[in-house]
Formats: sequence, structure tokens, C-alpha cells
Amino acid sequence: MTDPLFDIGGKVIVVAGAASGLGRSLSSGLAGRGARLVLADLDGPALESQARALGPDALAVKTDVTREDEANALIDAAVARHGQVDGVVNTVGILRIAPATELPVEQLRASLDINVTGAFLLSRAAARVMKGRGGRIVHLASVSSYVSNVNYAAYSPSKAALSQLVRVLGREWASDGINVNAVGPAVIETPMSKGMLSDPKTAAAMLSVIPMGRVGTAEDLLATVVLLLAPGGSYITGQTIYVDGGRTLA
Repeated sequence: MTDPLFDIGGKVIVVAGAASGLGRSLSSGLAGRGARLVLADLDGPALESQARALGPDALAVKTDVTREDEANALIDAAVARHGQVDGVVNTVGILRIAPATELPVEQLRASLDINVTGAFLLSRAAARVMKGRGGRIVHLASVSSYVSNVNYAAYSPSKAALSQLVRVLGREWASDGINVNAVGPAVIETPMSKGMLSDPKTAAAMLSVIPMGRVGTAEDLLATVVLLLAPGGSYITGQTIYVDGGRTLA
């Protein structure tokens, strides 16, 4: 039996960044709960592979969310296929780490463009079709939206900006029935974090500030994402919910 508070069956959900990492895992989890998915990513072949794995109802749309025309086209494709968009899950992001004195400014600009501007353009494209009937928008922020780590002068400001964007959009669109939230994980086992976790010293340092003593998994995030898309999350907006093993308590 499906608990109606967490029922997303039949919901049309756009998942950006669905070809790999958390986006791939979360899209699989949402599909397994009956959502009708529209998948987006820059990696066309991997995106098509994921769509095939999820079945004939999954639509793949190669998309660069930092381009306004492509973000709009993605949402238009979802409406053309299903007639509506009920939710958006945005997992698109990059992680660039370097000492601030050595960080190439291009990496700072890219972090802001992908992690913030892309989130804004995708949110706005979705809001235009959700207005009048409501909807849910969920971004992946990070504990780095809140905590400070050395060498994160590109990543942390971009994720902090994303959390503040969620607050602003959540307030601005509340009267339209559009809930905008973020989930803020600590370190999650993904291809993006594989390099850091493969170094024993770096991995030990990361674990030392997580009270639960382990890194997270995509499964740790799925329940919160489902809540924010489902009826049970109807009174939550403008929030970054940290799913972090206690990292933000330090």
C-alpha cells in the first residue's frame, strides 16, 4: 500500500542531471515510485541509456540548463509529452576545489553559472507552466551552503547562493502554489566525489566532521526528495533541508 502522503504516482517530474551520479540514482528511485519522468543532461548517450533503463514512458531531452532556450525547450518537451509538469528535481552541478589564491577565475565563473544560473533558468522555465496549477521544484544544494571548508571558494559560494535563491523563489512563487526547496547533502558517494574519497587522508578528514561517521548515499536523499514532491511536503517552501549525517551540527 502506498501512503498518500508520499504518493508521487503519475506525477510528471523533470530530472536534470539524470545521466549519472545522484541524478541517475534519484531518477531511478522516482520512476520506481510511479513518476512519469522527463530526463535531462548534457551527456546524450548516457541520458538515452538511462531513459531506456527506466522504460518507454521516460523521455530523454539533451539539455544545457545554463542556456535559457534549452531550459525552456526542456519544459516545453515535458508539456508536449504529458500535458503538464508537476515537479522538477535539479541535480546539475560542478565541484571545483583549489586554494583561493590559485583558483582560476574561470572555475569560479563556471561554478556560479552552472550551480546558480542554471538553477534559476530551469526554475523559471518550470514556474511559467506551473503557475495557476502549482508544482514542486527541488534543487540539490550542499552542506557547503552553510559550513565553510578551505579550498571551496568556488563551490561554497555557489551553493550558498543556490540556497538563498531557493528562499527568494519560494517566497515569490508561494501565492502561485509553487513550492521551491533544496536538499543539502554532505559528501555522497558519486563519480564527482570519487577522487576525494579514494585518498585515505582526505576521506578520513571528511568523515571526522560527520557525527554519524560515514558518507551518504543516494538512497539517503531519496526520501526527502520524495517528501518535497509529494502531498506530505505541501507546507514546505523556501527551505534547504540538510541530509548530512550531522555535518552541519559541527
